[in-house]
Amino acid sequence: MGIEEKLERAARRAQAKGRVPALSVALRRDDRPLWTFQVGDAGPGKTLDDNTQFRLGSITKTFTMVLVMQCRDAGLLDLDDPIGEHLEGSGTRTIRDLLSHRSGIRREPANYDWESTEAPSVDKILGELTAAEQVLPPQRRFHYSNLAFAALGHLAARKRGGSWEEVLDEYILRPFGLKDTTVEARDTAATGYLVDYYTDHARAELGEPMGGAAPAGQLWSTPADASRWAAFLAHPDSLDPDGKILAAATLAEARHPHIVRDEAKWNSAMGLGLMLENQGDRVYNVGHNGAMFGYLAAAFGRVGPDVPKGLGVATMGSSGTGGEAIDLAAELLRLSAEEDPADIPVWTIGEPAPAEYASILGRWWSEGFGFDFHWRDGALLARADGAPADLPPSVFAPDGPDRMRTVSGREAGELLELVRDDDGRVVKMYWATYPVLRERHTPLLGG
Repeated sequence: MGIEEKLERAARRAQAKGRVPALSVALRRDDRPLWTFQVGDAGPGKTLDDNTQFRLGSITKTFTMVLVMQCRDAGLLDLDDPIGEHLEGSGTRTIRDLLSHRSGIRREPANYDWESTEAPSVDKILGELTAAEQVLPPQRRFHYSNLAFAALGHLAARKRGGSWEEVLDEYILRPFGLKDTTVEARDTAATGYLVDYYTDHARAELGEPMGGAAPAGQLWSTPADASRWAAFLAHPDSLDPDGKILAAATLAEARHPHIVRDEAKWNSAMGLGLMLENQGDRVYNVGHNGAMFGYLAAAFGRVGPDVPKGLGVATMGSSGTGGEAIDLAAELLRLSAEEDPADIPVWTIGEPAPAEYASILGRWWSEGFGFDFHWRDGALLARADGAPADLPPSVFAPDGPDRMRTVSGREAGELLELVRDDDGRVVKMYWATYPVLRERHTPLLGG
């Protein structure tokens, strides 16, 4: 069975098991053509195809996060600012805590429930943030909040001088070419359903707009658009190499775990507006789920060793109860990465280490533990004895005369300071202030 047959079979299984009226999926990666698949019925008078829209729900939050991070990178705010510094009267919760769902504020706007068809206004959202109930102490644990992301969306809009819808279109949708991602549903959008638990009957759900809460869950899209967006969140170097939407380093910051979502298993965490799902072996899926009445969706990319570049998937179903539509995303990513692995790149001869770093290469010791220093792909690397084979090495970059900064891996952020003899050879180093020597001993043992 070929990979596309396996992907299709997984989708058909999810649609049937989850009793999802319409299921549409897309998977993209740099080294393969876009794969899309649909199964089911989009509703009366509707056609189910690549262009059929579904509601994204909370996947919208990833767009709002990018708008906020764009503002940070532009110098318009700092993540550790209280939001009230930028939205008068909005309280003391920090932007970082709101982005990572660790502020501890209530989930929804006050005096608003999901039975009402009257959406809260922007003024209502912002006016209630200060008085929002603190249901948990800040930074104590993960607690999901639509209110937080609604406010964050309007924060980014105010900093840019427009509405959330306007700045979303100007700073993300148009420059990234997401032509099928819209604030309002098109007439051809799939009908959302509530599927009866005890029969096979299904009732159409209302797709009401969210008003002032729109930055938390309003968007509609197609799997093709959403899979590309998911791949961007995981692989910005591939999807946005010039950083026109957001710098790769900024997205790496957003992918950094800020709080665990499951305190018992530690298999799921929250970054800045991004869900992080641990898949084992240093592989994780990054993106977001979405749930609205009548719709469930997931958009995730995959990060880790040997993961195909630009791998992203989106799964969308027209049932608010068919959780299999969400679970399918992880299975499609797994099948693509493991059953259809990326080609192994050919190793080629490279340049020697620059003369000023050549004497660093080889064996060193610190605190009695051994390290090997190499020059690979134009950078100085260090690997500790006994480190797991799949653990990335420390990587260094120049940071002034005889100073290097650890940019990733062990001791990230710390300095590596070089000490040379009269001939200019490096004979000693200090890494995060610890002596690094050619012989195995510690300073307290003497020479």
